[in-house]
Amino acid sequence: MLLVPAALAQEPAPQPEIKKDGMKVQINVINVCTPSAEEQKGIAEALARIPARPRFATDFEVARGRSTFPDAPPSTWARIRREFVADSPFSNVQYSLSVDEKALIETLVFRMRDPKDVLLVTIEDRMSPVTTPAAAVATDTPATRVKVERFGKNSLGLARCEQADQAAYQPLFSSASSLMTDYRGLLRVRTTIPAELSRAAGKPAEAAPAPKHKGPRG
Repeated sequence: MLLVPAALAQEPAPQPEIKKDGMKVQINVINVCTPSAEEQKGIAEALARIPARPRFATDFEVARGRSTFPDAPPSTWARIRREFVADSPFSNVQYSLSVDEKALIETLVFRMRDPKDVLLVTIEDRMSPVTTPAAAVATDTPATRVKVERFGKNSLGLARCEQADQAAYQPLFSSASSLMTDYRGLLRVRTTIPAELSRAAGKPAEAAPAPKHKGPRG
């Protein structure tokens, strides 16, 4: 699946099959700038299922690292994963912050336990590379992208697009931003992530400033 700001295409449409190494690959392009009313409903329902006051199991993971990719700057990252209790419809939630010379990217991923319809929900925001990790996690930056991966169906997506009129999508952006803010606190992102990123970069631990809001949520 490709999430692209396809403002020119009002509806997602299957693209021609592409042959690669003797195999046929079907590519579907998702219109994330102006999703249809039905797609908006699917995104809203997926976001509404995410618990604002979750019950976590004792299992968790904290990790850090450095990754390199061809034709891209190296990135340093840190992540936190918490498992939900067994009777939750969600299996786990994972927060990560990736830092390179171009941007800081926050990603929050919720995975379903029994994916009959939705597989996972992803919320993302991007910040300027001049922002330090500690300042980034102390700021409630609004979400810029939402993706809902579904079982046996096309994914749903919504992203900020400057060239499109997105007034109708503000409630979805607001819901996603509120969830990101809530889970920064629930996962103790502000105290854990800056320290892990500093260790990954081989630097002294950076103290996180007091939390603050960055503009409206959504």
